[in-house]
Amino acid sequence: MTEAKLTYLGPLSGEQGPARATLASRIPWVFVAIVVFPTLLAAVYFLLIASPRYVSEARFIVRAQAKDAPSSLGIALQGVGLASTQTDAFAVHEYIRSRDGLAELQGRYDVKGMLNASRGDIFSAIPKPWQGASREDFYRGFQKFIVVGYDSTNGMSTLRVEAFRPQDAQLLANGLLAGGEKLVNRLNVRASQTAVVEAEAALAEAEDKLADVQSRLTVFRNRERFIDPSNVATESSELIGGLLLSEAQLSAERSEIAAGAPQSPQLSAIDSRLAAIRAQIEAARNRVVGSAGSLAPKIGEYETLAGERELAARTVASASASLNSAQQDARRQQLYLERVVNPGLPDKPAEPKRWLEILKVFATLLLFYGVGWLIWAGIREHRQG
Repeated sequence: MTEAKLTYLGPLSGEQGPARATLASRIPWVFVAIVVFPTLLAAVYFLLIASPRYVSEARFIVRAQAKDAPSSLGIALQGVGLASTQTDAFAVHEYIRSRDGLAELQGRYDVKGMLNASRGDIFSAIPKPWQGASREDFYRGFQKFIVVGYDSTNGMSTLRVEAFRPQDAQLLANGLLAGGEKLVNRLNVRASQTAVVEAEAALAEAEDKLADVQSRLTVFRNRERFIDPSNVATESSELIGGLLLSEAQLSAERSEIAAGAPQSPQLSAIDSRLAAIRAQIEAARNRVVGSAGSLAPKIGEYETLAGERELAARTVASASASLNSAQQDARRQQLYLERVVNPGLPDKPAEPKRWLEILKVFATLLLFYGVGWLIWAGIREHRQG
């Protein structure tokens, strides 16, 4: 029975085996190039180079003096986040982020001097090394220093402004809010001009028309030498009525005398009186109607002028009521930018959050490396298959 023999396959005495793999040899060079080295660069920048930035925060609301009760459609729109009160606040937000807002801010403060490389590092200041010195480049860089948002739960807006010095952050925040207040005032003036000015123009036009009609009516009265031809016509009608009554009485008296004494000398006197009365009746009728100088055309002209005057007076009253209504609506719709929290003076820098930024860089690069490794592993497996 043979004995079991153990054979040692290790290195012979005096010989060295393969060197143990070090940690550096286990880490792929691609990982070092994509993840480790950029993370170290980010750490050097954020820990040693990045300038501290101070944040001044302000809160404000944009509201009207009075609000009408919302309709059912307005309530429905509010339920999906489309409340009408947000529109005015968003207008201020857009102005703060606009080129006009930046231009007005530059008219007050040396914004370029506050944010250039003399105050901060070259990668945070404006302009950056890869940017030009144009106004468009400065505008795009300035957007990184301001944040404005809206809270739909309480209707309040928040403005955050960053700068390399606390005083600069506070000044810039105050300047942007002042520009927003000017915008609200311009909106108020424009709203008043579109409603009140049109109502004032309509009232002035109606008053001019009324004055013109009144002037023509005055000329008519001076020319015809009476105030109201209708009253003259009424008096003439009353006169004709009285003359007709006298004529009827005389005719009855003559008939009675002629029946009792046909040869009575009174008949000739009565006939003379009847002829005179009938002549007066005819003359009175001619004054009212029947000729170019009668009252009939004058009454027609007067009634036309009087109707125009009444219509113009009603137009003036309506325009005056419209003006009063427009003025009241303009006062009710006046917008106000109320500062709930004024821009504060920060006492310590809030940006950058150095370790958090480094962690973000590392996590992002690690994610890219993982996705690339999975893609490469899939391609290699496909080729081997």
